[in-house]
Amino acid sequence: MFLIEKLKDYRLILASRSPRRRQLLADCGLDFTLACDYEAEERYPADLAPESVPVFLSELKSEAYPRPLAAGEILITADTVVVAAGRILGKPSGRDEAVSMLRLLSGRTHSVVTGVTLRDASRRKSFDSRTAVTFRTLSEEEIAYYVDRYRPYDKAGSYGIQEWIGYVAIERIEGSFYNVMGLPVQKLYTALNDFTER
Repeated sequence: MFLIEKLKDYRLILASRSPRRRQLLADCGLDFTLACDYEAEERYPADLAPESVPVFLSELKSEAYPRPLAAGEILITADTVVVAAGRILGKPSGRDEAVSMLRLLSGRTHSVVTGVTLRDASRRKSFDSRTAVTFRTLSEEEIAYYVDRYRPYDKAGSYGIQEWIGYVAIERIEGSFYNVMGLPVQKLYTALNDFTER
């Protein structure tokens, strides 16, 4: 059965404050409700491999959901990180850190990893998606222009692929474009289809 038809028997709950994730899920034609805002401590073991952090955090967010899930409810949580030179680049704390991150990404290939967790009242399934992104070398003026105009302080790695910098600076991507925006929708669609098979 077609996934959109199958999901009529379910209630999808997206636990994310990201407007990009909300838009991507809506653009897939999937009906969902937004979880109420709740706090999930985003801490992970220091010895955890950088590429494993997003799944760990998506599971943390899932388990922190403040009420038990009812029958037929599926909770979706996600976390995205940028991994460059063996370091995790999360959301910058301000302008200086944003500029520093973009300098690190300039002229190099980095990895964008999104972890996703699906959970219902009795089961949990997690997966990740990894995309290699290559930036051309950026000038100091370009970095300053982007940071000051777009203020990418809510974005892992200090950039949004759908913004100016994505058009002018990204030479190549290998993997899911939408993963770099924060939600690997093709992989999520397939995972939801498998998850709803009884």
